[in-house]
Amino acid sequence: MNGIIYLDNNATTRVAPECLDAVLACLRDEYGNPSSKHAAGDHARRLVNEARAQIAELLGAQSAEIVFTSGGTESNHLAILGALARDPRRQHVVTSSVEHPSTLQLLRHLEGCGVRVTLLPVDAQGRLDPAAVEAAIAPDTALISFLWANNETGVLFPVEQVARIACERNVLLHLDAVQVVGKLAVDLRQLPADFLSLSGHKFHAPKGVGALFVRKGVTLPPLLFGHQERARRGGTENVPAIVGLGIAAAVAAETLEAGMHTMMTLRARLEQGVCERVPFATVNGGDAARVANTSSIRFGNLIGEALAARLDQAGVCVGLGSACTAGSGAPSHVLTAMGLDARAVLASMRFSLSRYTTGKEIERVLNLLPEVVRNQPAAA
Repeated sequence: MNGIIYLDNNATTRVAPECLDAVLACLRDEYGNPSSKHAAGDHARRLVNEARAQIAELLGAQSAEIVFTSGGTESNHLAILGALARDPRRQHVVTSSVEHPSTLQLLRHLEGCGVRVTLLPVDAQGRLDPAAVEAAIAPDTALISFLWANNETGVLFPVEQVARIACERNVLLHLDAVQVVGKLAVDLRQLPADFLSLSGHKFHAPKGVGALFVRKGVTLPPLLFGHQERARRGGTENVPAIVGLGIAAAVAAETLEAGMHTMMTLRARLEQGVCERVPFATVNGGDAARVANTSSIRFGNLIGEALAARLDQAGVCVGLGSACTAGSGAPSHVLTAMGLDARAVLASMRFSLSRYTTGKEIERVLNLLPEVVRNQPAAA
């Protein structure tokens, strides 16, 4: 990876040095099973509980409200399936048309099993109307489930307003905060969500570990059975990865304000510079509130995949949308839901920064762009 400019941080992030050191030390020295009743098991259990406390601190939650999972997909599934399992009379889910594939594909499957799903539209900037959420709630609604920040555009949903509506209508609320945690302040003491998903590899922890916040007093039937995680998620805990997740949460808490400012400043420079050098470029969702690190840019009618390939050849990694759908060849459902036609969707690329992104890297990308764009074919 030496020499590569990495601007695909919504797909995954580099592991923070502090996390790497902690994970390697744990792999080498802390191999006990947290369920074992001896000294090695006790020490492993203490490490897991310390990480749980670090994540709770980042979220404004209690340690007992944190359930460790394998990542965002499992956390989303655990929340949605758990909410539906609570009451067989409530089999309706309200969500949006721009959710992550891990949510939409699950809900598509559940519709075939008799669950009713309402997909709410977004406007041309990717924004959600809270009034539409309230209108969609019915007596059999079990759950409202939304992305807090869209993984392709970075557009933020009005989660505070949605949370108030959910409370008033006595409906559970799940927030997919995978693209928010570590990039935006989260305080679940003030935001009354019932479930919140996060994934470690989106904020500089290892892949394969995440967590689900489950508010105290909300019962959660397990997806995986076993005594671990208060019988809410069975299976021996992945202690090294959990330790890394805890360290990532602690580092994120310390660096959040400075990191947000840096990413927002560099994104503004990137978008300004792109539009100066490529006059036909447009920021998708640019008029909406967005998470600090994300920019989806449409390059007229050029082919985004070809532009991304040329950037890759020049040592710059960017995304074409959700990493979970990029290999399918299907146009982005997010940009399509925002009203873009097929050519505009295919002309879009996603630039996603991290706290490690530098101004020098952004300037290098801007200097490369005119040559990258030159003589590129337009979409048919």
